[in-house]
Amino acid sequence: MGEPAIVFDGVWKKFRRGERHDSLRDLIPSIAKRFLGRRRGTELEAEEFWALKDVWFEVRTGGALGIIGPNGAGKSTVLKLLTKILKPTRGRCAVHGRVGALIEVAAGFHPDLTGRENVFLQGAIMGMKRVEIVRKFAEIVDFAGVGEFIDTPVKRYSTGMNARLGFAIAAHLDPEVLIIDEVLSVGDAGFQDRCVARMRVMRARGVPLVFVSHNLQAVQDLCNRVVVINRGETLYVGAPPEAIQAYRKFLMARANGAPRDARDTAVRIGGVQLLDENGHASEWFRTGSRMTVRILYDAPRPIERLHFAVELHRGDGVYCYGVNSHMDARDFGAVEGRGSVDLVFPRLWLNAGFYAASVGILDADFLTTHDVHHLAYPFSVASDRRDFGVVYLEHCWRHEWTTPAAKSA
Repeated sequence: MGEPAIVFDGVWKKFRRGERHDSLRDLIPSIAKRFLGRRRGTELEAEEFWALKDVWFEVRTGGALGIIGPNGAGKSTVLKLLTKILKPTRGRCAVHGRVGALIEVAAGFHPDLTGRENVFLQGAIMGMKRVEIVRKFAEIVDFAGVGEFIDTPVKRYSTGMNARLGFAIAAHLDPEVLIIDEVLSVGDAGFQDRCVARMRVMRARGVPLVFVSHNLQAVQDLCNRVVVINRGETLYVGAPPEAIQAYRKFLMARANGAPRDARDTAVRIGGVQLLDENGHASEWFRTGSRMTVRILYDAPRPIERLHFAVELHRGDGVYCYGVNSHMDARDFGAVEGRGSVDLVFPRLWLNAGFYAASVGILDADFLTTHDVHHLAYPFSVASDRRDFGVVYLEHCWRHEWTTPAAKSA
């Protein structure tokens, strides 16, 4: 199959915290310390840290790699290494072909040059001839939506205008490799959709791409492989559904690692199971299938009139649905010891996507929370349909028509 277009081969990257030298008196000892302190392996000085630790991946022609992880995970460092802004401390990274990159808002723009001048400057940096840039210019300006301001210095542009122009340049000047950062989040939803659609077209043409984003749905739709990183280390590499699920599990575990409020220990959530239509624990469901949320509780002493609550959120935080036994006027009586309460959705009418369930136990008046697990139970919904929005509404189409009256002779 030939050499991959993008290679990240066991890359380590080291930085120094708070490095600053205001005089030769500070600088000379620092230089001497670096050259005389012969360290091997992965040893670090006290002021140093690893931003990346032994990260591996490759992208071939027509492939799309998503890189996801929390803030500070090392995602932007990966992109700066790929675009040769930084050099690896150890390992090898290589990109074969002309690179279109957008890794920081207005990165590479000269603030005193106009939008038009920056388009030609970026094209020249990418090795394009002027005639090629002229041929693409109108398409770039139209995509970016900055025609009215194309002859205005970019230092007068808003953050969104800079991002739109930067992406338009990166994606339209015939790159052989495309590298895009989460900077697209500064644009509105319509612009983000156009960007993802453009990247999908480029991938279909065989352009390999690397896409860093917190928009998990966009990563799912666009990429065929995903790397999950945290604190510079690889947590998971694989197909988008499994990688995104692994990332969301990591986030849930981290969020629920903090100690909970122990004001009332009368009852605790002992665990929660999401069960499929066969009664098996699962993290995968289909639109319209049965899902049971089984809440396990542990009550050391008798307690009256408990209420159970369940809320469902989409992966991007959109509130999808909430229900509790109080609003349904359901009384479970006195509970003691260990038991379970089931909430059954005979048909789960959520559209395809990534979701998380929150579960809580509240007192009789629905005022005090005994225990809550917030966004602690991730699950995914698959569907053969491509409906938009959060929920699927059963529907049908009907067409009525009347035969036109015959024309008079």
